[in-house]
Amino acid sequence: MKPRKTNTDWTTFAVSGGFLSLFVIIALIDIDLVGSLVTESFNWSVTFFGAYWQLLLFGTFAIGIILAFSKYGKVRLGKMDKPENGYFRWISMILCTLLASGGVFWAAAEPIYHFVTTPPLFANDGMSATEAVLPALSQSFLHWGFLAWACLGTLATIVLMYAHYHKGYPLKPRTILYPIFGEKIFKKSLLGSAADIVSIIAVAAGTMGPIGFLGIQLGYGLHSLFGIPNSLTTNIIIVGALIVIAAISVASGVDRGIQFLSRLNVGFVVLLTAIMLVIGPTMFIIDSFIAAEAFHLQNFFEMTLYRGDQAWLGYWTVFFWGWFLGYGPMMAIFISKISRGRTIRELIIAVSVVAPLVSNFWFTVVGGTGLFHEVNNPGTISGPLSDGGMPAAVMAIMDQLPIGFIMAVGFLIVTLVFVSTTVDSISYTVAVTLTGNDNPQKWIRVFWVLLFGILSVVLLTIGEGSISALQNFIVVTAIPVSLLLLPPLWNGPKLAKQMYLEQQQELKDKVETDDSGKQAS
Repeated sequence: MKPRKTNTDWTTFAVSGGFLSLFVIIALIDIDLVGSLVTESFNWSVTFFGAYWQLLLFGTFAIGIILAFSKYGKVRLGKMDKPENGYFRWISMILCTLLASGGVFWAAAEPIYHFVTTPPLFANDGMSATEAVLPALSQSFLHWGFLAWACLGTLATIVLMYAHYHKGYPLKPRTILYPIFGEKIFKKSLLGSAADIVSIIAVAAGTMGPIGFLGIQLGYGLHSLFGIPNSLTTNIIIVGALIVIAAISVASGVDRGIQFLSRLNVGFVVLLTAIMLVIGPTMFIIDSFIAAEAFHLQNFFEMTLYRGDQAWLGYWTVFFWGWFLGYGPMMAIFISKISRGRTIRELIIAVSVVAPLVSNFWFTVVGGTGLFHEVNNPGTISGPLSDGGMPAAVMAIMDQLPIGFIMAVGFLIVTLVFVSTTVDSISYTVAVTLTGNDNPQKWIRVFWVLLFGILSVVLLTIGEGSISALQNFIVVTAIPVSLLLLPPLWNGPKLAKQMYLEQQQELKDKVETDDSGKQAS
């Protein structure tokens, strides 16, 4: 069935875009007021929704894995017999879209943070410095691993692909509710409009934050490497370059610009990984990855469902879960677009297993190199991290390598492209949400790139406090979005069973038709 033609949803367009603009305007007027309101809302969100988010992510991952290895795993999605995108191109787009700023700065800094201050679950285990490497990496694996990826494009993607490609309904966040409310969710539904609006606001906040931080982080890196003043002007120029790249990419479309940029960046990351393995502490990285992954799996349930230190959870695990959940519906839309022809098993294994393992290995290569030098020379990495933040940790790690300058430049380029691929993908999915089809008008795609860039620049002019407030606001917006992502836990398997029965019947009918044709001849 062909998707129904839909018109641009100007109400959702105006409310979501207006809300984001209003947030920035109020921040311009009184950033302290905004900061205090957001902080109070953030603390309330962490207190009352943290446990729910932990269970939601665990349930999404567990149900997805069970579904993938059941007989329903061979169901082919998107009414297409063969995949639309090759495996490397497909995985590249998934990796680049979801890793974003975590690809470099968090990969360098988070393992060191957890090494310096051991996560509370393992704080009383009396580990030596060498032994403390395992919980440090494992905690990073949890935050950027199986659960984080699963909530961004597995069960919700199955629901969306069935509703869009099988039933012809628009690709919108509200479509996730179609199995519950039927066609009513598309007919001037207040609930449907609310689902679309909160999803756009959440993912926009989650995108504008990394754009702003990118300007600050790359500004630090350029100053460290080339002596370029780390000023507001430099930061704005960096954001401008990112927006130009993202705008050209999104204007070219998913099949050209976005996939080209993704493949280019993954290739560059593979090259940097190979170089770091050769010139860095090779065996330490490999041994640490294997041991930390084993440690992670051994303590998986306890780490996933840990509820002990509420302050620590709010600063780390629950913050990340809120951030990633805010991306959930939009990423499910994007992955629906690029996954036509893939089976449920391929989808879930790629998103919930392959991508997390690649991400974990990357964290070990970057962060593990830092841990190696920190263990052997305490303060080498943690000192700069404490003084200058995450970008300082990246530069400190590169300083320990034989060709550190060249590697540092490479990492800055990769970071710029990582965030660009996120911005172009998010802008595309916002445009899809507003138009309801998977080939939205070019001007709408480019408009959202420009809006993200302009609002991020305004936040930069206010100061880092405004971007930090926006980062905390992401968690607040995740509350309604997380409620939207609950029904796929049972609707995903239900629709998988339905598609399985339909495809088995189609196969049976085809066999009978072929047999009839042979008998007639």
